[in-house]
Amino acid sequence: MAAPPVDPKTPAQQARAVARACRTASLATQMAGQNGQPYASLVLVAFDHDAAPLLLISRLADHTKNILGHDRVSLLCDGTAGLSEPLTGPRVSLLGMAEKTDDPRHRARYLARHPSAEMYAGFGDFAFYKVHVERAHIVAGFGRIHWLDDYLYAGDTAALAEAEADILQHMNTDHTDAVQLYATRLLGRSGAGWSLCGIDAEGADLLRHEGEQMGEVARLDFAKMIATAEEARIELVRLVNAARRI
Repeated sequence: MAAPPVDPKTPAQQARAVARACRTASLATQMAGQNGQPYASLVLVAFDHDAAPLLLISRLADHTKNILGHDRVSLLCDGTAGLSEPLTGPRVSLLGMAEKTDDPRHRARYLARHPSAEMYAGFGDFAFYKVHVERAHIVAGFGRIHWLDDYLYAGDTAALAEAEADILQHMNTDHTDAVQLYATRLLGRSGAGWSLCGIDAEGADLLRHEGEQMGEVARLDFAKMIATAEEARIELVRLVNAARRI
């Protein structure tokens, strides 16, 4: 029997790739006033340029009440969808501190990934939170289990974060055919209506729109780290040329 392909990424890179590909996550908090009982809930999740999770949650929700009383949380990002044996697939647990954020860049990143959240993002009881990850635990497959203290991307993200909105607008306005090729030929996804909803040093996030429906996301990993708009342009051109050769 042939050996499974070896993933050349480090465990931290694998963990970030699994997390960034997730649209939802399980959020674990400690129940307020309930002797610290654990409480798990489902949340929509986005990720900052360093791969820290971003949440939009209501203070009326139990998980938010819990965070306001005890800010330590854990998020499970599940990459096992579609597998007949889910326990053979990748998943990542992120442990850290949830903190409210008013950074407009966090808002923009979250809403680009979850456009339907725009309708309630401005409600008075909703707020954005960033999870400052302190440790991570990845199960990447049989025997590939690691505790990580270096989950967060440590490279310079400032220039790319500044250019992100312009890159997305350019690709989604002038190069919709390229984005469609990324999804269908490089990632094996079906359907039309794909757009870029995020770009970071390690890859790009794609979102599919179909009429009034949207929500399917896909992760496109880059061959190497990028840090500037020009490096992003070079990598996106390389990828569309690779897609056209398939």
